[in-house]
Amino acid sequence: MYVRQGGNFREKRFIRFDGQNTVAGLFVNGKRTRIINDPSDLVPLLQAFGSEVHKKVFDALSKNWHTERELAEILGDGSSVRRSVSLLRKSGLVETKWRAPERGESPEKEYHSTYSRVQANFGTSVEDLSELINLTFMSEEELRSVSENLLKQVRAGNTSLSNLARELGYSQVFLRGVAKRSEKLAVRGQRIELYEEEH
Repeated sequence: MYVRQGGNFREKRFIRFDGQNTVAGLFVNGKRTRIINDPSDLVPLLQAFGSEVHKKVFDALSKNWHTERELAEILGDGSSVRRSVSLLRKSGLVETKWRAPERGESPEKEYHSTYSRVQANFGTSVEDLSELINLTFMSEEELRSVSENLLKQVRAGNTSLSNLARELGYSQVFLRGVAKRSEKLAVRGQRIELYEEEH
């Protein structure tokens, strides 16, 4: 186990080996708790907290409500902010509302961190865990082929995880992780579907 402290939170992570399974946990002290029961949920979380830009966006949103425009002004990189907000929203770590516009202006979406505590507690094989961690840090280019093939299958109506695994030749765990990384796909139970952003 190791502990990292900074800002307004104290973070503990642990990985414990128990026979053939790995039990992993992540605890971030705060007010609200995001419960993680699916190992593939680690993929977007590790992406979010493993990136300096994503982490800065999350830290800013944990302190106050901000629009993408305001975040871009704070960080000086509009395209990276857009990607970070999209990832954090899909991870369920931020909430959204419309900001009432000033006279003559258009309404804007603003964001705030939904949770200040994350608890992950699940059992998985070492093989599946290593596959998910490897997937998390693969480049977009390395994942392009499988992502495009998965998206093509889903658009054609093949949404069953078991069918997709058989058709594409990848494990269900790997495909769940790919979908969790994708901005165009979402995992819903034992199916992978097109991601529709909530408004």
